[in-house]
Amino acid sequence: MILQCGLRPLDLNKPQIMGILNTTPDSFSDGGNSYRAEQLDLDLALGRAEAMATAGAAIIDVGGESTRPGAAPVSLQQELDRVVPVVERISQNLDVVISVDSSSPEVMAAAASAGAGLLNDVRALQRPGALAAAAATGLPVCLMHMQGQPDTMQAKPQYRDVVAEVSEFLQVRQQACIDAGVDPAQIILDPGFGFGKTLQHNSQLLQRLDQLQHLGCPLLVGMSRKSMLQGLLARPLEQRLAGSLGLAMLALQRGAAILRVHDVAETRDIVELYWQLEGNNKQRESC
Repeated sequence: MILQCGLRPLDLNKPQIMGILNTTPDSFSDGGNSYRAEQLDLDLALGRAEAMATAGAAIIDVGGESTRPGAAPVSLQQELDRVVPVVERISQNLDVVISVDSSSPEVMAAAASAGAGLLNDVRALQRPGALAAAAATGLPVCLMHMQGQPDTMQAKPQYRDVVAEVSEFLQVRQQACIDAGVDPAQIILDPGFGFGKTLQHNSQLLQRLDQLQHLGCPLLVGMSRKSMLQGLLARPLEQRLAGSLGLAMLALQRGAAILRVHDVAETRDIVELYWQLEGNNKQRESC
């Protein structure tokens, strides 16, 4: 499967890596690679993006609003100032797909004009105007499930059946995109690990991730350094690399097409191991 991300194709016949580039001062986990808006250094941001691309990231995900649990919203102008210059600088200098992690229609439109090739929305294009703005760009979209909002999502989330409810939500948003004119072959789905979900919910989602493949869209999975590793392994943030890589392999085995990660080089080894030992065989069987 090939996604057309603006001027750049993205081959999803093999799993791909999305590297995280935060431009927020309060990201929950960026390994010291956040670029504070009031001190935005475009050369530093470009250097980080280049390092991730060299390490194996096919996609660089640029975000200007923190969506960590309890995060406060930012103004539209703040988000524009954090995201658009970085997108433009990367687009001018690197041959890589640029994803924009935003729910704001204005940011989507401006970022697309600046060279973005993918729209990644944790709110699944539910903000007023977001669906129309995304469709107008002609770019692929990633729709994520989240129960609640970032500032409230971890306040006792509850589900009857987390996999069934996530699947139902994503199917509804998938159809909304198609109805708005988005090419169904340009839709990616993200079950939203850690977004309005307890450790038990996250574990169930991972164990049954393959059940979301019936929706017919590539699956994006982001579990890198997340707090579920604190619950599973009792590891603090700075000791979550091994756990993140283990979760990445499990996600690949259950059908993930894109891994959204902080540690690109290490994750690339996991993807290569999976592809050489399992992925090639699965591709041949599907032919």
